[in-house]
Amino acid sequence: MLTVVPRFRSLLLLFLLATGAVLTGAPPASAHAALTGSVPERGSVVDSAPEQVSITFSEKVALADNSLRVLDPKGERVDTGPTSEQGEAGYSVALKPELPDGTFTVTYQVVSADSHPVTGAFTFSVGAPSKTTVSVQDQDSGGAVGALYDLGRYVSYAGFVLVVGGAAFVLVCWPRGAGVRAVQRVVVSGWLALTAATLSLLLIRGPYTGSGKLADIFDLGLLGGVLQTRTGAALISRLLLLAAAALFIAVLFGAYARAVAERDASGTEPSGSDPATSGPELSKPASGGTKRTGTKPVGAKATGAKPVGTGAVGTGAVGTGAVGTKATGTGAVGTGGADAGVSQRDLAFGLRVGGLVIAAGIAATWALSEHASTGIQTGLAMPLDVVHLLTVATWIGGLTTLLIALYRAPSLETAAVERFSRIAFGCVVVLAVTGLYQSWRQVGSWSGLTGTDYGRLLMTKIALIAVVIGIAWFSRRWVARLTQRPTDLSTDLSTDPSVDPGAEQDGSRTPDGRGSGTRAGATADGTGDSDGPGGTDSAVSTAPEPDTARAAQLARQRTAVATAHVKRTRDADPLRSGLRRSVFAEVSVAVVLLGVTTLLTATEPARTQESAERAARTAGAPAGPLSVRLPFDTGGQDGKGVATVDLEPGRTGNNALHLYVERPNGSGFDVPEVQVAFTLKAKDIGPLPVTPDRVATAHWTAAGVQLPMAGDWEIAVTVRTSDIDQVTVKKTTRIG
Repeated sequence: MLTVVPRFRSLLLLFLLATGAVLTGAPPASAHAALTGSVPERGSVVDSAPEQVSITFSEKVALADNSLRVLDPKGERVDTGPTSEQGEAGYSVALKPELPDGTFTVTYQVVSADSHPVTGAFTFSVGAPSKTTVSVQDQDSGGAVGALYDLGRYVSYAGFVLVVGGAAFVLVCWPRGAGVRAVQRVVVSGWLALTAATLSLLLIRGPYTGSGKLADIFDLGLLGGVLQTRTGAALISRLLLLAAAALFIAVLFGAYARAVAERDASGTEPSGSDPATSGPELSKPASGGTKRTGTKPVGAKATGAKPVGTGAVGTGAVGTGAVGTKATGTGAVGTGGADAGVSQRDLAFGLRVGGLVIAAGIAATWALSEHASTGIQTGLAMPLDVVHLLTVATWIGGLTTLLIALYRAPSLETAAVERFSRIAFGCVVVLAVTGLYQSWRQVGSWSGLTGTDYGRLLMTKIALIAVVIGIAWFSRRWVARLTQRPTDLSTDLSTDPSVDPGAEQDGSRTPDGRGSGTRAGATADGTGDSDGPGGTDSAVSTAPEPDTARAAQLARQRTAVATAHVKRTRDADPLRSGLRRSVFAEVSVAVVLLGVTTLLTATEPARTQESAERAARTAGAPAGPLSVRLPFDTGGQDGKGVATVDLEPGRTGNNALHLYVERPNGSGFDVPEVQVAFTLKAKDIGPLPVTPDRVATAHWTAAGVQLPMAGDWEIAVTVRTSDIDQVTVKKTTRIG
């Protein structure tokens, strides 16, 4: 017994360490909304100061009063008033009038629709670029606050899996597990982990999406702001549902466990009872007042107790009268057993319905605030996400509970294992359907599957699922062998001469001297050392009063011997050992699978990432100055040279053009005339002519060159070297 408890703790420690190892190496959560455009555009140079700055994201975001700020070259704020919405995903802030020339910095700090913070900065210039004291590096939500928030998310998922999967395993597969202490620890530990993680997320949420400072965790002002957001409402709802879950767990391991024990003690099975509560066992219980159903036929003789109008409670023949005794009212106990069975069945139905409602509500707190709540087909995605989460919890949590039961429980019915095997197969099918839909919705293309972090994590998850299914095939083979094993191969303590049958009793007696269990020295047919088939009044009256302390000590010793015997028998069972190894392998891979799944929730979906990148290119992502060299030859004397076109900033919108003409030896070539034209053939735009002004020898410029959209632009330069010699050279380049 002493070696089993550390093993159980080691399994729980392995679960936590493996999850932490997978998740510690995770990349920081990616922003799930991207900046797709701005006015003025990023990196642009405008002639006069704008009245406001507008930004557009790939999806709707949440902003606070200081979410959008504009700083002048000295780092002082020049924005005025609150941030206002413009369209579906656009936002703007007004600027002070008469701003000076120079480079201005725009910073933003918002929260995407799926609860992830989005921060960044960019610059634009008025008149001409200048030096600035403001850093334009993008901010992030990393550091200690980000790590704590990620840890809280991972622990909450693990807790949800344990509490839902453990409770489902007990209610659907193994009702007797409600009285097993190890199973109770699994469910209660999951509830404690989920509750603690939810409270932590609620406190950390403010600095996670705001200041990023660890000291602001207990800032009540930030906490009040969090409570007004969708994520805050989801966390509060989760806490309320966890309060209901606490009551559910108390009933499950209290009233329900007692109802199952009373039904087992009565020796009756209510109609429609679960097959998991009967049938051959992997091993028999070491202690308890009653042998399991099926170890002794109903109607067996009572052992050494004088009837007092009822059956001999505490033996395998509960609900029957002792043979050869005055059995007045023998049906009363049998009726009580039937009532206990009906009560247990009704309570199980109520717990199943109530537990499903609570678990679905907790799962919905994720579905309503994360990936499923944004993007396409949200009305279908959110319910399917709830189903997906419940299925994952039932499968992985049930596997964990089964593993603990195989290591800790002295008795585990084969029917319970067989039923969970069928449920696990159904879970895999449901996960395949819901996962396929989620993959299509979040990825959308083959390039997104192979070219994004989300796609690569998804392929890793699919590979792990394939491994688990392969191991599960071996587990199902072990289960099939267990179900085919004859009943008489299950361990029966009563047939082992090394185990005293009296170990199942507590050794106590009633005040009138009658034994509540099997009396030492009782014969197999229920007679004791006294005369008569059921024992006589004289035998009872002449029995010496026992030493209650000694009796209790003997009972503890018998229980310890019986427990050690059951453990040896259980560990020696090759079928149980084989199943235990395969389930352990399943759980090990499932832990890694759970880690990859939680990483997916913190990674920007491939469809969103590709859409944002396309929008950013169309809106004019900063590309830096563009330089294009075009060699030419007019065909006349001294007609060869090179024309170099420079565009600043080299992107869509307003650009400054500089054109330089050089001879083949690199010296300036002062030609009489040059012309430039831009054409975007894909959109049937152009040619857009530009006539540059000569500002110096071999140097021409043009301001305000407008390129309306990104694409592959054809740049055509016409060079005239004499009155009759000229040529047009062209080159296509990507702009924007």
